[in-house]
Amino acid sequence: MGVDGSQASLVAVEWAAREAAMRGVAVHLVIVIPALDLPTGAASEEVRRCVHKHALFVLEDALQHVRTGGAQVEAHTQIMTGDPRLGLIKASKDAELLVVGSHGTGGFWHQLAGSVALGTPGQATCPVVVARPLPEHPRNEVVVGVDGSSSSEAAMEFAFAEASLRGAELYAVHAWNPMSGGQTTGLVGEPDAHRQLLEAAIADFRDRRPAVKLVPRLVRGHPVDVLLRASAEASLLVVGSRGHGPVSAFFGSVSHALVQYAKGPLVVIAVADKT
Repeated sequence: MGVDGSQASLVAVEWAAREAAMRGVAVHLVIVIPALDLPTGAASEEVRRCVHKHALFVLEDALQHVRTGGAQVEAHTQIMTGDPRLGLIKASKDAELLVVGSHGTGGFWHQLAGSVALGTPGQATCPVVVARPLPEHPRNEVVVGVDGSSSSEAAMEFAFAEASLRGAELYAVHAWNPMSGGQTTGLVGEPDAHRQLLEAAIADFRDRRPAVKLVPRLVRGHPVDVLLRASAEASLLVVGSRGHGPVSAFFGSVSHALVQYAKGPLVVIAVADKT
């Protein structure tokens, strides 16, 4: 997971430690420092030493949060150099999850996501978690967005496994809007067609994981609004990085908006191929 010394980063550390304990895996704490293009000389070396010393301090602080958070997990640290987004994507190649804070030390201390949170989902080769504090009274629920796409199917796979791991109820939510016609799902704006899509999307998973309590929900509205409301008190929201409709090269418009505005922890399932 990525750390940078910010409060949001420490929230992510605590989330990652709890998740690692449930999975029985280690936490790998990574800080990416800038590649400083400085002239040779004693002054430049002193700057580099200060940057390295600060990185060690940030990692030690993160380790302390792992140790004092109550989760009994093994933890490792690493310092990388370069662009934080590219560094974390590289570091996550063999990871089960990449966990980042919702925003870092680069500015704008508000709820909008930072460049790392926006720049890693869809490009990492594993699911990316944008960690935020849990609601004050979270329900033991996992909410997953369903739209019939292959990315949504990958999100369903992850959400079922996570709900089983947590002993949580799973809410499979599909949004439909009669005013949008077939722009987002290829379906006419009729509820029966969308209900059939939802049932088809969950049927195989329901048969394979009968122990998970599954609650399908068909809700009229824009996917972003619907998923924000559905997950407001949930422990976790899961979406695919790309769905139906207009998307950027790696990142769908719905998942992009949810990274910025989700109230609690969000998992974005990557669709980039491993190379």
